[in-house]
Amino acid sequence: MREEELELALKVVIVGNGGVGKSSMIQRYCKGIFTKDYKKTIGVDFLERQIEIDGEDVRLMLWDTAGQEEFDAITKAYYRGAQACVLTFSTVDRDSFEATHSWKLKVENECGEIPTVIVQNKIDLLDQSVVNPEEAELLARALGCRLIRTSVKEDINVATVFRHLASRCLEELRDSVNDYYYSSTNNHNTITLSTFSQSVKKPVKETIVLKPNKHKRRKNVLKSACRLL
Repeated sequence: MREEELELALKVVIVGNGGVGKSSMIQRYCKGIFTKDYKKTIGVDFLERQIEIDGEDVRLMLWDTAGQEEFDAITKAYYRGAQACVLTFSTVDRDSFEATHSWKLKVENECGEIPTVIVQNKIDLLDQSVVNPEEAELLARALGCRLIRTSVKEDINVATVFRHLASRCLEELRDSVNDYYYSSTNNHNTITLSTFSQSVKKPVKETIVLKPNKHKRRKNVLKSACRLL
């Protein structure tokens, strides 16, 4: 019997009205570049980045979705299977702020409740703001999400957004694995994932047996955990 390494991979959808900086955000985070020229996303775009969280390598698969209604039928299909979400609005776009709740509902209709963060982008334009700080905080509390204020242009807090979501997902995965560690065996497959000691800061891996079919590729840890649940 051969143990197989499992990969931690997270699908993250970035949603919000057009022009709020979704594409610029993932370009900044994944490529370290910024362009002020606005180009409307047609359907979806995709980038990825590998990071380390609490000693675990995590591959973030970032799906940038179009914010215009004419692309709803296309983009909704790409919400499915997402494990985290970034709800984005612009400091200088009141409509994008007021649409945040409806964007959350769209994602929840396809994915259920998943770790979500609200991003107020373009804080470099606070002198032109059309959203009061108290309003943004009230919205975040009402939707049960953390609020992170960013400037993609100045590269302020962009990395914080994705590290926060990765940490949330990793924490939920650890909890689910701990809950099901002793009850995840059946007659066909024994799915085992990493268990983590609650008494130390770094994760302590124990051997959990994974018995895949021959020639099967590496499993996505989070998807496997979801199947257990």
